[in-house]
Amino acid sequence: MSAHTHYDNNHDHGSYRGYITGFLLSVVLTAIPFGLVMAGGFESHLLTVGMVVGCAIVQVLVHMVYFLHMNSRAEEGWTLLSTLFTVIIVVIMIAGSLWVMYHLNTNMMPQMNHDLLPEQLR
Repeated sequence: MSAHTHYDNNHDHGSYRGYITGFLLSVVLTAIPFGLVMAGGFESHLLTVGMVVGCAIVQVLVHMVYFLHMNSRAEEGWTLLSTLFTVIIVVIMIAGSLWVMYHLNTNMMPQMNHDLLPEQLR
């Protein structure tokens, strides 16, 4: 009797080419922000942060497609649908938390003149 049982459930489990492509994309998407930050970044700090966050979002998508094999065909789209729902909930939670923290800082510290903050903190 064999200890290994193979179930053919029509799932796409990837190939070596797909894993290598995902790995190389992950390395590049890690090296770009690392090199950017180590070189001092752009003149605009906002552009540097945007580039790092953008590479992070693309890297999450690369991991989901190449390593987690998430697509619209997997489990009849339920995996993709549940992931989109999770992303929407996380965005709402982060945006709501930032909104609450901003308004707590503004309303709980009225004696501070927020217009006089240094330019780097804005």
